[in-house]
Amino acid sequence: MFEKLRSGLQGFTEKISSKTLSEDQLEDVLESLKIILIQNDVAFSVAAEIGELMKQQLTGEKVGRLKSTKKFVYSALRNTILEILKVEGIDLFELAKKGKEQGQPLAIVFLGVNGTGKTTTLAKLTSLFQKKGFSVVLAASDTFRAGSIEQIEIHANKLGVKVIKHKYGSDSAAVAFDAVSHAIAKNIDIVLIDTAGRMQTNKNLMGEMEKIVRVLKRIEDANVITVFVGDSLAGNDAVEQAREFNEAVGIDASILTKVDADAKGGAAISIAHVTKKPIVFIGIGQEYKDLDAFYPKKFAEKIVPESAI
Repeated sequence: MFEKLRSGLQGFTEKISSKTLSEDQLEDVLESLKIILIQNDVAFSVAAEIGELMKQQLTGEKVGRLKSTKKFVYSALRNTILEILKVEGIDLFELAKKGKEQGQPLAIVFLGVNGTGKTTTLAKLTSLFQKKGFSVVLAASDTFRAGSIEQIEIHANKLGVKVIKHKYGSDSAAVAFDAVSHAIAKNIDIVLIDTAGRMQTNKNLMGEMEKIVRVLKRIEDANVITVFVGDSLAGNDAVEQAREFNEAVGIDASILTKVDADAKGGAAISIAHVTKKPIVFIGIGQEYKDLDAFYPKKFAEKIVPESAI
């Protein structure tokens, strides 16, 4: 994964390793870097900020030729990527543990457009919570898409958890509310809420998502967070989706799917930066076990490995 972005950044450092960096040359060098980033799904605004951070690190530095130039620039690039990804973290398991101790279920509302893998990701997270010793109930709040309730029920049966559901066309917020109420009554630790895939530009449908979150946050005995699920292969579309959902509903964290097939990797950098919220997991396959915790340093190592410095 991330082969294109990694090779592009390595090619960039190789290209300038034969040059002595000067302030006159710096602008041209950083423009070529921004082009490489944009070509690998890094949003334009984020690429521009990476260029600015690089400029701050490199301006005024006296760097020699060949290996010393390559080492310095590569190190600066690695530090810049880590700085971009440095957002305040959130630990779902710690939140769940705290809620369990206080007798308050953790309700997680999954947001995103159709086709990103929300329902499968919800099932993967169910499995992870179960392995950590938490009890889980699912909410079929996607009452619009044909087959959505049956899809979540298949996962629930495999995982041995209950699904709270209403009829198709029912109020999505009511389903979510009933699921959280059920969790409180039955002392269930986690409520995972599936929602309909929304195009982020549809204000009415985005309003429905906002309503679900608003209704749930009125429940005093529950802790409610929102998680955006984005398709890493969607590139800048995923970034724009994350931005719109964050502005309309507010998101607390993101999960990126299909990362195992992502040769670029720029979406991860951009989504974390534009939302100022952490990426907590990445999907790396279709099995329930194929959900890995996201660590910025590990991600940086994939695209700018320290061994190459």
